[in-house]
Amino acid sequence: MPDATPRVRVAAYVLRRRPDRPTELLVFDHEADLPPGTHVPAGGVALGETLEQAVIREVREETGLHDARIVRILGDDHTVHPIRGFARHTTYLQLTADPATPDAWNHQVTGTGRDEGMTFRCRFVPLPLTFHLADGQDAWLHRLDI
Repeated sequence: MPDATPRVRVAAYVLRRRPDRPTELLVFDHEADLPPGTHVPAGGVALGETLEQAVIREVREETGLHDARIVRILGDDHTVHPIRGFARHTTYLQLTADPATPDAWNHQVTGTGRDEGMTFRCRFVPLPLTFHLADGQDAWLHRLDI
């Protein structure tokens, strides 16, 4: 019988602001067996790790950004993984990126998760989005300070 204890996770809405342009959100695409589509950085919280430490680590591992700064916690939800079926408790956080961050880049994922070694195609897209994020990750976009 599967464990009913939800997996504790974080998801990052990393925003980039530049003069005379709409606020942009960092997203990525991949060729993995994860839920298909466009994602924001997200993943599990390690034992002994705070939500803040986890979100900074996930952004670094999945996108290569080392200068993202936390703005605030937006909220959390309880969902079931769409492919593997386990319960999840995900906290969404708003972060900022340096305005000089490139528009797009490829990043080979680091860390020890299922996505280690995969290449993610990272890019900034203007808000409001004209498409839905994978796995319901757009659920808290309405709470952003843009």
